[in-house]
Amino acid sequence: MTPILFLGAGNMGGAIVEGWLKAKAFAASDLMIVDPRPGKAALAAQAAGAALNPDRGEFARARTVMVCVKPQIWREAAAMYASWLSEDAVVVSVVAGVGTRDLAQEFGGRVVARVIPTTASAINRGTASLYADDPAAMSRAHALFEPLGTVVDILDENQMHAATAVSGSGPAYLYAFIESLEAAGAATGLAPADASRLARATIIGAAALLAQSGEEPAELRRQVTSPNGTTEAALNVLLGEHGLPSLMREAVAHALRRSKELGG
Repeated sequence: MTPILFLGAGNMGGAIVEGWLKAKAFAASDLMIVDPRPGKAALAAQAAGAALNPDRGEFARARTVMVCVKPQIWREAAAMYASWLSEDAVVVSVVAGVGTRDLAQEFGGRVVARVIPTTASAINRGTASLYADDPAAMSRAHALFEPLGTVVDILDENQMHAATAVSGSGPAYLYAFIESLEAAGAATGLAPADASRLARATIIGAAALLAQSGEEPAELRRQVTSPNGTTEAALNVLLGEHGLPSLMREAVAHALRRSKELGG
């Protein structure tokens, strides 16, 4: 499985590197990172023993190639580096929207796995949606991402667009909700710092209870909601005709459509 070559180590690639080193899943010396503008995670990995921007002649040693570039430049990256790779290297792509057939074609027919991870991989609490039509590639993806959190096998590649819209983009939805809750608290007269502390601690605690209790979100919501109380008054707005359910369906639909567009 190693050495592992990263083509790009921005926010997502960097989170994977951080998570692996934190979990001691791989040694830094097992990693080669190619990034023209290396960030904190790449530089920390280099300090721990990873090879940063090595000579291309070293690429043939890689048994796994992590494609972590932006969707708009993945073909450029493939054209630049594919000829330097070993024929038996497994390509693992986290590029949103791009299918295994196109990836395999541009990477010289090598076997490919697709993964849609989340940046919580950096703290080993990530979520990764996995797809590969080659069993060896799927096994490789499992071995790479199980140390980083929860993995979900997607059996139909067409559903990777939905996985991207729900999970890959999902953390940003939650962060946007927290931003809005903080702003709403400040608008009521709370000091901005207090509104921030209250909103963030409340969300973190609620998420921890969801994780530990095993209860369904709807049941936990009911437990908090007293008839004719303050929570019910707020939920009448949030769950109303133009509230969260319809907004979330629209948001996920837009993300799904954009994932398909990025795949060409």
